[in-house]
Amino acid sequence: MRHEPHVPGPPPSAGHGPSDTGLAVALARTAGQRLLELRHELADRSGDEVKQRGDQTAQQVLAAGLSAARPADAVLSEEATDDRARLDAARVWIIDPLDGTREYSEGRHDWAVHVALWQDGELTAGAVALPGLGAVLATEPAPAVPPRDPDAPCAWR
Repeated sequence: MRHEPHVPGPPPSAGHGPSDTGLAVALARTAGQRLLELRHELADRSGDEVKQRGDQTAQQVLAAGLSAARPADAVLSEEATDDRARLDAARVWIIDPLDGTREYSEGRHDWAVHVALWQDGELTAGAVALPGLGAVLATEPAPAVPPRDPDAPCAWR
């Protein structure tokens, strides 16, 4: 039996559909859940096949969801042919359907699904699903970031 990706629609009470951040969260979460299912389905396949099918499946889930919910918006994806119409678009969704394909194919938890919206020159919404950890990080509510301590040692220097 073939599993068709579930693409979230607007919540019944929303009337106008989800906010951009709500859509980013829903799509990232849905793609991540489908990737977990797919990895289980492909447990006996080669790492290369798991990587390829994971990239394709997550791309399909995200592209279908964006097309249904925001058909007028442009999309820039790591896994799709570039549509140069995005260069003149006021709204561009930027997606990385499966960041960490090697980690995903190895059964690890450190991979993610990224969905963000660039609108009128700035990032306005975004979500990162970490399905292996059961988490989704989003721009609403924005996380509180403590002020930088200029005297603190920097690990990457």
